[in-house]
Amino acid sequence: MASLNDIRSTYLDFFVRNGHKRVDSSPLVPRNDPTLMFANSGMVQFKNCFTGVETRDYKRATTAQKCVRAGGKHNDLDNVGYTARHHTFFEMLGNFSFGDYFKDQAIAFAWELLTKDFGLNKDKLLVTVYHTDDEAAAIWKKVAGLSDDKIIRIPTDDNFWRMGPTGPCGPCTEIFYDHGDHIWGGPPGSAEEDGDRFIEIWNNVFMQNEQFADGTMRPLDMQSIDTGMGLERIGALLQGKHDNYDTDLMRSLIEASAHATNTDPDGPGKTSHRVIADHLRSTSFLIADGVMPSNEGRGYVLRRIMRRAMRHLHMLGAQDPVMHKLVPALVRQMGAAYPELQRAQSLIEETQLLEETRFKTTLDRGLRLLNDELERLPEGAALPGDVAFKLSDTYGFPLDLTQDVLREKERIVDVAGFDAAMQEQKTKARAAWSGAGGTADAKIWFEIAEAHGVTEFLGYDTETAEGQIDALVRDGALIGAAEVGTSVQIVVNQTPFYAESGGQIGDTGLIRTATGLAEVTDTRKSAGVFLHIATVLEGTILRGQAAKLEVSHTRRAAIRANHSATHLLHEALRRALGDHVAQRGSLNAADRLRFDFSHGHAMSEADQMKVEAEVNEFIRQNTAVDTRIMTPDDARALGAQALFGEKYGDEVRVVSMGALDGSGKGTEGRTYSLELCGGTHVTRTGDIGAFVLLSDSASSSGVRRIEALTGQAALEHLRAQDQRLASVALALKTHPGDVLERVKALQDERRALANEVAQLRRDLAMGGKSGGPEIKEINGVKLIAQVLSGVSGKDLPGLIDEMKAQIGSGAIVLIADTGAKPAVAAGVTADLTTRISAVTLAKAAVEALGGKGGGGRPDMAQGGGADIALADAAIAAVHAALEV
Repeated sequence: MASLNDIRSTYLDFFVRNGHKRVDSSPLVPRNDPTLMFANSGMVQFKNCFTGVETRDYKRATTAQKCVRAGGKHNDLDNVGYTARHHTFFEMLGNFSFGDYFKDQAIAFAWELLTKDFGLNKDKLLVTVYHTDDEAAAIWKKVAGLSDDKIIRIPTDDNFWRMGPTGPCGPCTEIFYDHGDHIWGGPPGSAEEDGDRFIEIWNNVFMQNEQFADGTMRPLDMQSIDTGMGLERIGALLQGKHDNYDTDLMRSLIEASAHATNTDPDGPGKTSHRVIADHLRSTSFLIADGVMPSNEGRGYVLRRIMRRAMRHLHMLGAQDPVMHKLVPALVRQMGAAYPELQRAQSLIEETQLLEETRFKTTLDRGLRLLNDELERLPEGAALPGDVAFKLSDTYGFPLDLTQDVLREKERIVDVAGFDAAMQEQKTKARAAWSGAGGTADAKIWFEIAEAHGVTEFLGYDTETAEGQIDALVRDGALIGAAEVGTSVQIVVNQTPFYAESGGQIGDTGLIRTATGLAEVTDTRKSAGVFLHIATVLEGTILRGQAAKLEVSHTRRAAIRANHSATHLLHEALRRALGDHVAQRGSLNAADRLRFDFSHGHAMSEADQMKVEAEVNEFIRQNTAVDTRIMTPDDARALGAQALFGEKYGDEVRVVSMGALDGSGKGTEGRTYSLELCGGTHVTRTGDIGAFVLLSDSASSSGVRRIEALTGQAALEHLRAQDQRLASVALALKTHPGDVLERVKALQDERRALANEVAQLRRDLAMGGKSGGPEIKEINGVKLIAQVLSGVSGKDLPGLIDEMKAQIGSGAIVLIADTGAKPAVAAGVTADLTTRISAVTLAKAAVEALGGKGGGGRPDMAQGGGADIALADAAIAAVHAALEV
């Protein structure tokens, strides 16, 4: 018996032999279709190829596409486990032609693969065609030899595919397998078509027309093929099963569930095992593709699926978390075909464990409250909507889980009452919010969030995506269109643009629609709504349009590097300076990073060098940067550092990077940096490139600020430093490596010359080597009073001390002609200070020079004048002071 893995390979190999490019499955989160919550068919990743917007280096492709249908218009969640063919996760096998082959080859390929490679009985096969598609009917007769009764014409949209109200479209042909008259049901198009006798196994879409808003159609210039065949359905058929859950792959997961819970896989808990097996696949693949459980958007759908599986484990009697124990069984079955499962296995296991541990408390409490409410109701009565809402809003027991529990009790929920209770709460919340002082500008974001939901952020995993424009806002008011030159705030249902928070600045980039182009200059967030602050560069941007969003990649990469570097820097500072270090603010921009931290004094040069070296050590270590989702309490229990000023909800992202051994050196082992953070980060620490610490300065009392560079900016800084050093070496006529010695030699030479000049000035002031200054005697006191050129005010005290030694007993007054304001110094030998004060002499000279003041000690005083031309008057004033 061929396994599902064998069947998948057979399918892909067949089309590769027939000239098709084997293309990997796209992620479950579509980047090119804002209308889809998850990829739900193989054509999703090729949407732009069919419309001609995108061209690739192949015209034929084949894929095994992972799909999830558990939200939006494609939602099979409630039926999973209760039917033979409903799944939240399934694999869609497909072959595609982009303007290459068309109907004849597509039909021939399908018939050959099914009847030859898969060996299906031709007599068991029948097909449907769109009722006007005579061409397809004729090809089926020619290729397969089918009679008219096995080519059923369907006049409804069941056999006419449309991408949307407008755009590519075309007729379909579907292939059905007849399981035999022992099973109830009729052929497609009959009154009994919902039975299980005739099962669709393959759908071929002939994408041949384009539909316009006025209802008209015209043939497409590029006619294409889009096909899809569910692996689970064809697998069940080829393995002789009538139930997808009896295939080898699903059976292995069911048995893993039964083993983990010590229950019979086919006993009373059969439905629960089927639910668990299905949900194990969808939740694990969603986590592997970057979706994390949360309370909104895709994360909320993931949480619903996880909790539904966990409730069925509870029903099987599991007391401890089980889902994480089943992940290895899934990886063994599907890891070879989907390597992302292997890469993310540890993350999947940890996320399943944390979610189930957390949910058990909610589940026990919710079931108890639900049972209490049911006991108060008449037999068979619906659960009141306000009770269901209370369970959801107050106790975290969502509506769909309540419905699932009641389904087994053959009861329902008053959904209208639930909706009314929810609307009443929204009205109260809105009134309370409005009364809290919100501005008129802020109020509009609350209204947009209420009407369209909060913006879903895709930027952890991608920098390009498509979104639906929910609102255009200008000057605080909603507008329908924004034309060239208009400044506008654009709100999209999902975005790769990061909104400024946690020290990381908002992204910039471009938003394109079919009719216009806008440049995003900043991204902010209010009431959960992302505001793309933009200017329209081309055409017109319209509300309701699909848009392609592209973040400025180079800028985002630089921001990511700086943000991740602050995490390494934070830990390096704690290790260098002590555990008192805590973040007090940060800026993660494209050109630099700034990090404020608690510390009482400046860092020493040695500490700065140590921190810089340690950050670069962990950059070179090039370990993976991992992100996990958990509660704040669980994160802190692991030792995660909380960032200053950040507000945390029920769940947080925990970012870890770097590995330690017992010595604190980077090797495999303990995590180096572990922080709560909602920002974007590098994939590996090596992506930071390099780290250069520029400065440590005071930011405020008890807070220091580090400025630093990473990546290209760090490299350019170091290159500039090298260039400056080379220029200095050139000017000094030496090698850059010898600059320090050369500078020291020049400093020594300068000091020697300065000393020589000082001595020459002193000699000049003293009247030269051969003689001395002129000495006069006034009132019995020897006096040297003269004007000196070529000396500064600071030279005067030293000259006075030398003259005191020369004169023995007396007074000295020196006036320095500095070229600006003259300086004055006066000195009196110790034997005369009781009779004459140097302060008196200095003041006399200063006043005569047009200055004020002058002070010091009786033996030495200084001051400054205003006009050197009054020097003779100043000396005369000194004479007069001595004559008194």
